[in-house]
Amino acid sequence: MQTNIINKFKANPRTKDAEVILRSCVHCGFCTATCPTYQLLGDELDGPRGRIYLIKQVLEGNNITAKTQTHLDRCLTCRSCETTCPSGVRYGRLVEIGREIVDQQVPRNFMQTMQRMLLRKIVPYPQRFAVLFKIGQLFRPILPASLKQKLPAPQPLNNTAVAIKERKMLVLQGCVQSVVTPQTNQAAARILQKLDIELISAPKAGCCGAVSHHLSAPEEGLEFMRRNIDAWWPYIEKGAEAIVITASGCGTVVKDYAELLKHDTHYAAKAKQVSELTKDISEILRDENLSIAKKINQPLVKVAFHSPCTLQHGQKLNGVVERILDNAGFTLTKVQDGHLCCGSAGTYSILQPTLSQQLLSNKLSALQSEQPDVIASANIGCQMHMASKADVPVKHWLELLDEHLV
Repeated sequence: MQTNIINKFKANPRTKDAEVILRSCVHCGFCTATCPTYQLLGDELDGPRGRIYLIKQVLEGNNITAKTQTHLDRCLTCRSCETTCPSGVRYGRLVEIGREIVDQQVPRNFMQTMQRMLLRKIVPYPQRFAVLFKIGQLFRPILPASLKQKLPAPQPLNNTAVAIKERKMLVLQGCVQSVVTPQTNQAAARILQKLDIELISAPKAGCCGAVSHHLSAPEEGLEFMRRNIDAWWPYIEKGAEAIVITASGCGTVVKDYAELLKHDTHYAAKAKQVSELTKDISEILRDENLSIAKKINQPLVKVAFHSPCTLQHGQKLNGVVERILDNAGFTLTKVQDGHLCCGSAGTYSILQPTLSQQLLSNKLSALQSEQPDVIASANIGCQMHMASKADVPVKHWLELLDEHLV
């Protein structure tokens, strides 16, 4: 794709990245076939190719309107198009840059501005989020059904004493996950203990930066990333084998630290090493000998596994979790259109509720078609979103594996 970026944008290093990405697009349109929003709306501008043209027009100095902003807002950033694209177009990075530029040029109304600000000031901070979560639980009995569905019930913890092991790996506790489903990382710690691996947490590490990054606050997002690198670095210097992520959305972002901080002379090298060390928990378990952990002799449940977009498209790990569960003896159902998003997509379910609910309905129909006993996923956002409407329990797949091993 030929481009003619105007001087106004050329000095920005992110714009240079955008130009390289634009030039890799060959207009083939294969991406539209796997785009969830294009399938729902049937509008070229609500598919990757159309949005690429919109971003190109913005960078070439064409008029930027609220309509442009709306079409970019509707993108889930699921990156299904990247999996389909024969030219390797890094669409996810391009749409983030496009949103940043458009949001600088097109003011949002008061409600949109406040909504996005509150998300950025609450979600990435577990202590703040925990307060609202507890208030929600307190008033749960009198909440309208629509709100009650979105508020997950608190889950019981089954803490296990952590033994000191020679092999050590860092773990990201996460923001929402650490409050709503802390049992996920507890399950990860117990499973890895059986493999003689100790999970350690850096107390000063926090949000991966995803919320700010995806809500057009790039500098704020980069500050979260720098703080995490600083928090992890002493452990990395002491030989931590990996940075383990149990929420695939966070894992996708942390793996991108090298790309996002490549222009930062102070952090570029460290960010590159952090990205190289970062592993989704499935990558760790895929490479370990799980046969040393004994299986409980009990009937196994039938599982419908939802592979999050961030796992299969963002991290290119489609099928890894499924193979682990299958090898452990679980019965996996077939899921039609497994490549499509469930509609959670970080803050998308809040900012685009209508489209999000349509996608959720389609996803649950596919997942529940073979009447599974449980739906499993690998990301807290997907887990909460699907649990709000599912007819069967929704769990992180690590919980199933943990319950199955002794």
